[in-house]
Amino acid sequence: MSDRSLRRPWLAALLALLVTGLGHAYLRRWARALGWYLAVAAAVFLFVPDGTVTAAFSGNPPPVRDVAPAAAVVGASVIDAYVAAHRNNREYERERDAARPAGAPGASVGVGGDPDEASADATADAEADGTVRCPECGRETDPTVDFCQWCAEPLGGEGGS
Repeated sequence: MSDRSLRRPWLAALLALLVTGLGHAYLRRWARALGWYLAVAAAVFLFVPDGTVTAAFSGNPPPVRDVAPAAAVVGASVIDAYVAAHRNNREYERERDAARPAGAPGASVGVGGDPDEASADATADAEADGTVRCPECGRETDPTVDFCQWCAEPLGGEGGS
C-alpha cells in the first residue's frame, strides 16, 4: 500500500483559495501545486494591468474586469484541488480494499458505502484473538469500549463492557 491517506476535499479547496497551490501541496501533489502557482502568476503578469496591481496594494479595490483572468485561474485551481482530493480518497479506498484479504471485515465498505452490507454489527466482526473490527471503517478497535475510536461509530452488541 502506498503512503496515500484520506484528505478533506473542503480543506484542499479552502487552502487553494487562500494561496494558489497550497491545496495541492496539502494533497502532496507538488508539481501540480507549483503549476497552479505559476499559472496564476502568469495570468497576473500577462492579463492584469500594472495599474490594477498597484491600486490593489494601495487599498483601492480594482475593477472586477481587470482581475477576472487571474480570478478565473484561481477558481479553476480551487475546483481542481477539490476534485483531486476526492480522487485521492477513492484511490485510497481502492488500495485499502485491495490490501485486505477476501472476506475480511469492512472490505466492501468504501467512501459512501453501506456498512450494513459489509457487516451486520461489530459482534460479527469479533475475531478469534478477541479484537473487534468496526463495521463502519473496518479498523481494529478497543474491545472494552462501545464505540470505534477511529470513526466514533457505535459498536453495539458485545463491543464494549
